[in-house]
Amino acid sequence: MDITYIPLAGSHMYLVAIIDVYSRYIVGWSLSNTMTTRWCRECLEEAIMRHGAPEILNTDQRSQFSSFEFFGYFSSYSDLKFSMDGKGRAIDNIFIERFWRSLKYEKIYLEPSDNGLELYHKIKDYMNFYNMERPHQGLEYKRPVEMYRMAA
Repeated sequence: MDITYIPLAGSHMYLVAIIDVYSRYIVGWSLSNTMTTRWCRECLEEAIMRHGAPEILNTDQRSQFSSFEFFGYFSSYSDLKFSMDGKGRAIDNIFIERFWRSLKYEKIYLEPSDNGLELYHKIKDYMNFYNMERPHQGLEYKRPVEMYRMAA
């Protein structure tokens, strides 16, 4: 689980996403103009409702992920283990970082958005493409949805 900045005409927005490391399937995401703990927590709650709780949740050390509001809330999931990246170690969360690169270079930078609604729809379309259609070299050119269904 990670947050990235997404450029917008004259500003930016924030995107949080949760990736299943095995399949590269994006199990949850949310776009916002503010980067709050509540927003991150709600994104994870929705992903858990749709896909079940993961065995391990990896995040970086952002305050949104290390706050009591976030960490304390999910401590009620006794089987859910939290893993935090080392400070300044993006390599620890390499799969989501690679996803950010794909999203930005395949969609965001090629099709700049003028407003948040336009950006939301572009990201939604890309998420669908990424999960359902885009083959991955690291998955032997399978699509994330294929790998995710095989593991389920």
